[in-house]
Amino acid sequence: MSERLIRLGHSPDPDDAFMFYALAEDRIPTGEFRFEHVLRDIETLNDWAAEGRLEVTAVSVHAYAYLTDRYRLLPHGASMGDRYGPMVVASSELDPARLPSLRVAVPGRLTSAFLELQLAVGPIVDPLIVPFDEILETVAEGRADAGLVIHEGQLTYERHGLVSVLDLGEWWHEETGGLPLPLGANAIRRDLDEGGASTELSRLLHASIAYGLEHRDDALAYAERFGRGLDRDLADRFVGMYVNERTLDYGADGREALAELLRRGHAAGLIPHAIEPDFVE
Repeated sequence: MSERLIRLGHSPDPDDAFMFYALAEDRIPTGEFRFEHVLRDIETLNDWAAEGRLEVTAVSVHAYAYLTDRYRLLPHGASMGDRYGPMVVASSELDPARLPSLRVAVPGRLTSAFLELQLAVGPIVDPLIVPFDEILETVAEGRADAGLVIHEGQLTYERHGLVSVLDLGEWWHEETGGLPLPLGANAIRRDLDEGGASTELSRLLHASIAYGLEHRDDALAYAERFGRGLDRDLADRFVGMYVNERTLDYGADGREALAELLRRGHAAGLIPHAIEPDFVE
């Protein structure tokens, strides 16, 4: 049987690495499919998804609003915060209401964090676009007044002498009465619906996440390679924040939260069209 190549895009960070450990290290059988792991920052993956470049890819929930003609959401692989998530950091305390008038470094215009920040404080017309792993340094060196931090920077910003001025996880929790904060999603290209490939790929990707959770020590050792200075304890903490039972399945509140974020983005004029999430079931 000839193999069918599936290019799988995800960020080079510990939580995504943990999710796809079983596939990367051949821990589960994949049948007719052969996976090529394509590691890029999330804004690059968002841009590539607009072209339909990869068969399966991590995307920001915000970016998904512009991808519904090309991709469907998988019912697993979501990154969500539960009273935690992206945060805005600065060199000293400041009123978050001032952020729209300041120079704010952000990891991409289509990141969910940027959408959520604007819902919290108002439109930021001229953000400074900076790779996610350079934002802390950019703020610490005074090249931006504040920075929107995603990934492991949420745990390491104090090492750079910075303070948190806005926790979007806490803000969303209060705004929605306790819904989780939608951040990242896994999406599959629509042409894979033909012949049932999307259903089988969904099963394999779910199996990879489950394998990592069931073999946590081995998966964590693999994920540490992508930690950018995180020690084992911090890597374990970070992975636990974003790879858990909710990653195996959004759950009813997770799906509600995703739809609510997209609805609010549209109502605020930050997303041009009303979006109805479309999941592979």
